[in-house]
Amino acid sequence: MKKTLRMDCSFRLCFVAIAFGFVLIMNGTLSSATTPHEADPPLASNFAFSPAPAPSEMDDDEFLIFYEPVLPFVPEFPVYIFYLGERKHDDPKLVTQSHLEILKSVLGSEEAANKSIIYSYHHGFSGFAAKLKPAEAEKLKNHPEVIMLVENRKLVMQTTRTWDYLGQFSTPTSSKGLLHETNMGSGAIIGVIDSGIWPESGVFDDNGYGPIPKHWKGQCVSADQFCPADCNNKLIGAKYYIDGLNADLERSVNSSTEYLSPRDHNGHGTQVSSTIAGSFISNITLPGLSSESVMRGGAPKAHIAMYKACWDVEGGLCSVADVWKAIDEAIHDGVDVLSVSIGGTVLQSLDVEIDIAIPALHAVNKGIPVVSPAGNGGARFSSVINISPWILTVAATTLDRSFSTLITLGNNKTLLGQSLYTGPEIGFTDVISTNDHGLGYEQIAKGKVIMHFSLGTPPVMPDIVHKNGGIGLITVRNPIDSRDECPENFPCIYLDLEAGSEIYFYMQTTSSPKIKISPYKTIIGERVVSKVGDSSGRGPSSFSPAILKPDIAAPGVTLLTPRIPTDDDTSEFAYSGTSMATPVIAGIVALLKISHPNWSPAAIKSALVTTAMKTDPYGERLTDGTNYKEADSFDYGGGLVNLEKATDPGLVYDMDMNDYIHYLCSEAFYTDKKVLALTGNVTNKCPSSSSSILDVNVPSITIPDIKRNVTVTRTVTNVGPVDSVYKPVIEAPLGFNVAVSPEKLVFNNGTKNAAFTVIVSPGSHRSNTAFYFGSLTWSDGLHNVTIPVSLRTRFIDNLFV
Repeated sequence: MKKTLRMDCSFRLCFVAIAFGFVLIMNGTLSSATTPHEADPPLASNFAFSPAPAPSEMDDDEFLIFYEPVLPFVPEFPVYIFYLGERKHDDPKLVTQSHLEILKSVLGSEEAANKSIIYSYHHGFSGFAAKLKPAEAEKLKNHPEVIMLVENRKLVMQTTRTWDYLGQFSTPTSSKGLLHETNMGSGAIIGVIDSGIWPESGVFDDNGYGPIPKHWKGQCVSADQFCPADCNNKLIGAKYYIDGLNADLERSVNSSTEYLSPRDHNGHGTQVSSTIAGSFISNITLPGLSSESVMRGGAPKAHIAMYKACWDVEGGLCSVADVWKAIDEAIHDGVDVLSVSIGGTVLQSLDVEIDIAIPALHAVNKGIPVVSPAGNGGARFSSVINISPWILTVAATTLDRSFSTLITLGNNKTLLGQSLYTGPEIGFTDVISTNDHGLGYEQIAKGKVIMHFSLGTPPVMPDIVHKNGGIGLITVRNPIDSRDECPENFPCIYLDLEAGSEIYFYMQTTSSPKIKISPYKTIIGERVVSKVGDSSGRGPSSFSPAILKPDIAAPGVTLLTPRIPTDDDTSEFAYSGTSMATPVIAGIVALLKISHPNWSPAAIKSALVTTAMKTDPYGERLTDGTNYKEADSFDYGGGLVNLEKATDPGLVYDMDMNDYIHYLCSEAFYTDKKVLALTGNVTNKCPSSSSSILDVNVPSITIPDIKRNVTVTRTVTNVGPVDSVYKPVIEAPLGFNVAVSPEKLVFNNGTKNAAFTVIVSPGSHRSNTAFYFGSLTWSDGLHNVTIPVSLRTRFIDNLFV
C-alpha cells in the first residue's frame, strides 16, 4: 500500500528527514528486509491457474496441471513510437510542429493529431509517440520521414563494502586515488532513469556541496508528495514520465498505489542513485558489520538528476515511450552520464534492442556515456541484453563478503549456510526432509526445521512453512545466490548440494536427527570466493555474436544500500543483480569523465575493459556462480572493473559515429538513407560491402565462424606518454593460431594513432567447436592494454555444438 505523506512540502521535508532518517537492508527482489535476492522484478505471468477436473473425470494419463491463458489487454488505440533520426530544426517547437504535420497527414486534422500525440522527442533526436489504430500506424510507417516504427513495449528494471572491495580507498581522508583526484566526482551530473527517488534519505544530503553546475538546464517538478524543495545541491533534478505506460494499460496507474511524481515507491531508483553517488554515511549499524562501517556511492560529491520512467505496477514496468522521453530530456538538461538500469527481458530481434539503443546512440554521439545492465536472464548462453557497441553493458558479481549461518548437527558437526537470520539461536530441534514426506510435510512441520532439495522439484516457500508452525527452512540448491522471500525473524538458510547431502546423510543414519541454528555472521576477505552472479546475462549476443557483450563486470549481489520507509516493516522492496552493478560502473564513469574530460564514451569504455581483472582483488580467478567453473569473457566481458588502473590505460580503442554506422549497416540492415536521417549529415554513408563487422573498433575480438584464415583490424590511440613503444603478448585460445602485425607500435609527437591486424586460423581444429577464450595485450613495460579474444570454428554452416 502506498505510504501517504500528509503535510505541505516545507513542513513535510523537515519532518520526514527526522522521522525516517537512514535505514539499511540487504539487496533482494520484493523481499523481506532480511533476505537478499539476485533477481530484479519479474514480469507478471501471462497464465493463471484454472481449476483442474476432478480425478473421476480424467483418464489415467490425464493427471495434469491445467492452465488457462489470460489474454493480455490490447487498447483500442495502442501507443506507437516513430523515430525520425536527427533533428532538422534547432527550435524544439518547430520539431514538434513537424511531428504534428506528419500525424495530420494520416489523421486528417490538427485537432486529431494533437489528441493522438503523447510525446514529441525534440531535444536529443527527432521522433514522437502517439495513440493510433494499427492501420493508421502502418500508414505512418511508410511516411518518407519515418525511419522506423517501434512498438511501445514494456521493459523491466533490471554500498558499504563495494568500494573497499574494488580498491577505492577505505577512508574519506585518503589523499590518493581517483576519488581524491576528482574531488569525489564534484561537478559531474549523473542522470538516472529509474523508478524515482526518496529525497529524504541521508545519502542525498548536500552538506558541503558547491553550487549547481552552470550548464544544468533541468528542473525539479512539483507533483504528488514531491516539490522543488525536495531537491538540493545534491539532487538537482527530478522529473517523471507515465503517459506512455498508462496509454497501454487496462487501468491507469493512480495515486492510491503509486506516487504520481518523481518520488520512489518501490526503492529501486533510490538504491541505484545511492550506489552511483550517495553521500558518505558513517557508523552504519547492521548485525554482523563493524559499527564503524561507512556507506558511500561511487562518486559521493556528484550531482543526481532522477528521471522516473519506471513504475511499481505488475512487478515494475517502464514503457519504451516514457524511457525515450526521459533520455531525450536528459540530453537537453545537461547530464554528463546516463545510468539506465532497465531493458527487455529477452533479445528476440533488432526491434528489442531499439528500446534503449537508438536514443542512447544520440546521447553517446553528444558525449554522454550510457551505462546499462547485461540483464538478469542468466546464466543461459546468449541471455545478454543491451548489446549495441555504444552502450557500456555491465555484468554482476558477488563481493568478498558472505553472510553465513552456523548449522550444528546433533553429532556436533558444523556446517555454514547462507542467510540473514538475525533472530535468537534455535536450540537443537527436529529436522525433517520433504524428500521423505513429499507434499505432506505441512501436516508435521510444527516445531520442526524443514529441509528441501529444490533441484528439479517445486519450491517450498518459506511463508508456507512458517504458517504451518515450522521454525526454519533449509533449501538446498545450486547456485545459491538467488533467494525467496522470507518472513521476518524466520531462518531461511541456503546450502549447496554437497553440504545439503551431508545433512541428509546424517538424517538417514540417525534415529532422531536434530540441528541447531545460530544467527548469521559476516565473513569478509579473500577466503570468500568472488563469482559472476547466477542471474547475470551471459554472452555471446545472439543478434550480433561478433560484438562481445557484456563489456565489464562489477559487484551487484549482496550490496548494502539505503531503503525507503514502508508501512509494513516485514515486506521491504529491494533489488540485486545487474541493475545494481550498473550504477557501480556509472559512478566510476563519472569520475573518469572528470579525470579525462576530453575522452569520448568509447574511450572511457575501452579504459575500463582493457584494464579489468580476470581475478578478484586477491588474485583468485573469478568463477561462474552457476556452473562452478572458471568464468570467461561471455560471463564478465573484459573482467572485474579496476577503477584505479582505468585512469591510466596507456592506449584506448576509440570509436565515433562512423564506427557505430559501420555496425548498424552491417548488422541492422541500415541504408544510406537511414544513416543520413540518423546523423543529419549527408557525408555519412554505409561503408562498402567489403567492410566486415569484425572490424568495428571495439576493445575485443570475437569471431564466431572461422573456417580458414580471418584477418581483423583495430586502431588504438595513445593516451599515455607521448614517446611510447608497445609490443604484443598473445594468449591464443586453445588450438587456434593467432598472429599480430606489426610486431610493435611506435608513438611519438607525430603519431598518436596506430592500426594493427590480427590474423586468426583454425589451427588444430577440424570440426565445429564451442568458443575458446584468450587475450591480446599490448605492453610498453608499464601499461598492459588487454582485450579479450573469443574464437569459434564453423566448418559446417548452421551446425552448432
